Amino acid sequence: MKINTALSTLGITNPIVYGCMGLGGGWNQNPVSAQDVQQAHAVVDTLLDQGINFIDHADIYTFGKAEVVFGKVLKERPELADQLVLQSKCGIRFEDHLGPGRYDFSKEWLESSVDGILERLGIQHLPILLLHRPDPLMSAEEVGDTLNKLKETGKVGGFGVSNMSAAQMDLIQQHLNTKLIANQMELSLSKLDWIDDGVMHNVGSDKSVSFPSGTLEYCIKHEVQLQAWGSLSQGLFTGRDNSDQSSNVQQTSAVVNELSHLYGVSKEAIVLAWLMKHPANVMPVIGTTNLDRIRACNEATSVNLSREHWYKLYVTSRGEVLP
Repeated sequence: MKINTALSTLGITNPIVYGCMGLGGGWNQNPVSAQDVQQAHAVVDTLLDQGINFIDHADIYTFGKAEVVFGKVLKERPELADQLVLQSKCGIRFEDHLGPGRYDFSKEWLESSVDGILERLGIQHLPILLLHRPDPLMSAEEVGDTLNKLKETGKVGGFGVSNMSAAQMDLIQQHLNTKLIANQMELSLSKLDWIDDGVMHNVGSDKSVSFPSGTLEYCIKHEVQLQAWGSLSQGLFTGRDNSDQSSNVQQTSAVVNELSHLYGVSKEAIVLAWLMKHPANVMPVIGTTNLDRIRACNEATSVNLSREHWYKLYVTSRGEVLP
């Protein structure tokens, strides 16, 4: 698959993105431990051994501890600065004394969030910043001005979004001096709205599609790299007990197993190769801390599913024939 120009210029050559939500010791108030740091070292070693160098963070992951742990790894191994490309996200606020859990794209919150990301990671420049979830109170002009200044000061290199529609991206883009380079959305073999949106027009179906219509095409047209969170469907098709799931989930697991034997790769590789086959050039984000599973995921880069096998997975997973 093709990696867009903005990302390939940064030195990203492997389409697999490593998401750091599992680092930092869990979603609790426990302090970062030496074991947490050691785990992160082992993950980084495995990623580099597999040729994966694109690292995805968010300021909220394990309440900021994921970035703290990764910052300790970077401090102990300064040579990694030239080997890894870092991305982080901001804009989600937890419930506090001021209000409920919410989204915040205000100038003050974006600036303070970036400062916090840089401090926790122990870096002065973040290659990519994504806006995590749409803020309904967003002023696109204020967001554009804030991001432009973050780039001018050298704190951030490039910008993208997460979970946003084509219209929302277009609105932000009008006030941004550089092109948005990525949109991270939930795309997987169990979350098919992004495909169904393009095939369910004018067929009189009552099938519900929640994916924002036209977003896939917008990203392709404007070379916005789609990144897929939830890409492995939490192991639904690769070994997790799914005996209580629907028949189409169980049948899809059987097809994944069949194709893994046919192509001589892991089940994870088949699931991810299905995503990567699409001409939108989807980059799967994986978050496992299991080192063997990281290696299993990377096998996807050697798989080119046939058109028939891609459709077999799609149709089986959706649980009904195409119109």
